[in-house]
Amino acid sequence: MSNEHVDLLKWDEIGKHFYEMGVRKGVFYLQNSDGSYGDGEAWNGLSTVTQSPSGAEANKIYADDIQYLNVYSKEEFGATIEAYTYPDGFAQCNGEASLAAGVVIGQQARKSFGFCYRSIIGNDVAGEDYGYKLHIIYGAKASPSERSHASVNDSPEPSPFSWEITTTPIEVPGHQPTSYISFDSTKTDPEKLAVLEAILYGTAADATNNVAEVKARLPLPEEIAQIFG
Repeated sequence: MSNEHVDLLKWDEIGKHFYEMGVRKGVFYLQNSDGSYGDGEAWNGLSTVTQSPSGAEANKIYADDIQYLNVYSKEEFGATIEAYTYPDGFAQCNGEASLAAGVVIGQQARKSFGFCYRSIIGNDVAGEDYGYKLHIIYGAKASPSERSHASVNDSPEPSPFSWEITTTPIEVPGHQPTSYISFDSTKTDPEKLAVLEAILYGTAADATNNVAEVKARLPLPEEIAQIFG
């Protein structure tokens, strides 16, 4: 009888070298006073989204001269958005207001917004065609951003924008409030994901089939739970 040990776990199997990269199909949604979100606007020039969760820090409690338990602080979701331009509607979230066509003033009240984007999920076989992850952020507010204007030289570069955002969590049926939801196209039901994306991105009119245009909007977690339920 052989005593050779055989590992149950397998490492570096073909097709399981996964990675995530990229940022594309960004959409901006201005938040209304009732908590819903307005029509979506495509966010062109989006270059980087850096997720920066914080909190969930341990607070040690002592009793009877020993560590009795750990109490954890609430987790908060933040991010940094970098882009070379932004949608017209985002001006209200950037502390801007219009006095007249082409005349803009700053230091105004900043409105809340929602935001979604995609990142690529790749592997060693299918590469970037393997799948993607859809990210949704709710209740975001952007802090003022620094922007420099440099002289044009022999290596010119456009001036990027960068905003740090904080979020306010919203209710999720049966769970703790959250500001962030993600969807993995390689694991979710493709038909249900298609329904969600038709809402997020809108649908064009089709006169042949008598289908009216439907504008892009950001559904709340309760509606999303019904779609995937």
